[in-house]
Amino acid sequence: MRTRIRELTVFGLWAGGVMACAALLLPGVSLAADDAAAEALAKKSKCMTCHSVDKKKDGPSFKETAAKYKGKADAEQKVFVHLTTNPKVKVDGKEEAHEGPKTKNEAEIKNLVAWILSR
Repeated sequence: MRTRIRELTVFGLWAGGVMACAALLLPGVSLAADDAAAEALAKKSKCMTCHSVDKKKDGPSFKETAAKYKGKADAEQKVFVHLTTNPKVKVDGKEEAHEGPKTKNEAEIKNLVAWILSR
């Protein structure tokens, strides 16, 4: 009896892990942002120099960015690419490279993207 319970428990844990991993691969399914870590990375990367959560500065607010991409299946992908490819942006009429996050850790960047899009 104990062996059977142990087998069911191990199987249940394994199946739950498989389903959790599979959910990450489905389009439109993402993990909730770790707000504190994302905000710390935004500050460390000096994002807040040109952006704010809810007010326009030299760049759009994160709230504007979230609204722009709301309901779009490729939102996370587009913001991730924008943050990691340093595209040209106009600031005070001059074109300059958009600085990216001060990390190479993909998970940290994806967390920042999720945080921005959740504003």
